Amino acid sequence: MKEFKKILWPTDFSDNASQALPYVNSITQKYQAQIYLLYVAENLMHYDHFWGPPAPSISQWQQKVIQAAEKRLEDICRDKLEGCPYYHKRIAVGDPAGEILKAIEELEVDLVVMATHGHGWATHEHGYPVFGGVSEEVVKNSPVPVLTVSPFKQKK
Repeated sequence: MKEFKKILWPTDFSDNASQALPYVNSITQKYQAQIYLLYVAENLMHYDHFWGPPAPSISQWQQKVIQAAEKRLEDICRDKLEGCPYYHKRIAVGDPAGEILKAIEELEVDLVVMATHGHGWATHEHGYPVFGGVSEEVVKNSPVPVLTVSPFKQKK
């Protein structure tokens, strides 16, 4: 059986994404693996064409988003991951699925653990697709196994 030494947990800070945390903790303890927490911020500079040359307020807002993400990752490490003994935090800017796939390659992870749906999905019993768009893209294109966690089943 393969041992997992590097695991990637992409999060959008949603309640759905946090449903994967028990699995992240369990795998970390079992394999003494390193976990990479990844948050992908939307690239707000794509919107600069609405106002002409890059507006200082857009780049300032982008920086505020990144700073807020850094704080939230710290909070998760402190409150949910026992101080992050084997955890590394990473923030990227761009397309979430693309940045997750890029991180898989760059970090040479062995496994991805992620929720099937992120912040864009309400929890309900019927009518949701099996995967959200980001998780589907990652599952289809990942060169390593992806453990997907359905937040819908666990909240009952």
